[in-house]
Amino acid sequence: MTAKWVSEELYEGWRQQFRIRKELVHTKSPFQDIMVCESEEFGRVLFLDGVVQITEKDEFVYQEMLSHVPLIAHGKAENVLIVGAGDGGVLRRVLQHSTVKKADMVEIDGEVIEISKKYLPTIAGQAWSDPRANVIVGDGVAHVKQAGNGVYDVIIVDSTDPIGVGEVLFTDEFYENCARILSEYGLIVNQCGVPFLQADELRETSQRRKKFFPYVSAYCAAVPTYIGGFMTLGVASKNPAGLEVSLQTLKERANQAGLEGKTRYWTPALHRAAFVLPPYIAEQLP
Repeated sequence: MTAKWVSEELYEGWRQQFRIRKELVHTKSPFQDIMVCESEEFGRVLFLDGVVQITEKDEFVYQEMLSHVPLIAHGKAENVLIVGAGDGGVLRRVLQHSTVKKADMVEIDGEVIEISKKYLPTIAGQAWSDPRANVIVGDGVAHVKQAGNGVYDVIIVDSTDPIGVGEVLFTDEFYENCARILSEYGLIVNQCGVPFLQADELRETSQRRKKFFPYVSAYCAAVPTYIGGFMTLGVASKNPAGLEVSLQTLKERANQAGLEGKTRYWTPALHRAAFVLPPYIAEQLP
């Protein structure tokens, strides 16, 4: 029997392939092509428009770093907005924090949520039924535009790259509204691609955020299925306190949030180290 392979061709001159046992679902929503496969090496894999979004085996790296870094950096985040993240993994990590009182999650494609619930149940776990979770199927850009001033402490944007349905989440207008709806010590985090291959994504996104946030930085996570080296997560803040946190304070906040023993990648020490950028990445920041 010939093995079946599924390719991700995000880059014109480079692709990766997954040997799969079976295709679980493949459909087109009004917004994008959605596929979930059972792979031999990484468990179940979610593809959107042919691009890997998450795998069961390494999802914890990306989800933990996208969620725990801004929440622990803030220290007292009670109200969190998640834009995108239809697989529920970010929602799950945000709700691990006992300090969080409410998490609004706005995902434009309801089919991603339903498919994730059915075929990727381990990603979100019990997050969908947590009373603090408010899951909205709708336009994240519109939600940010309509939200009141200073209503969120942390905004986490878990989107596709700035093409297709995710493109509107990388605009000046979006970041301007994000700055408006964040509280005094608010932070925003969003994925900024793999800078070895997508340097313009980190550079241009950081330049846009700098127009509306005085403090802009980025940190790294090594996610095996995001090929090309370090994945960067861009962070912007209204206050420098969120980007300059001592190791001892990080440890104290992690203990207060109830994270001890609940992470597989994030730790207070790794949190600090993730902001130490190699020059080829650091030079992309304003």
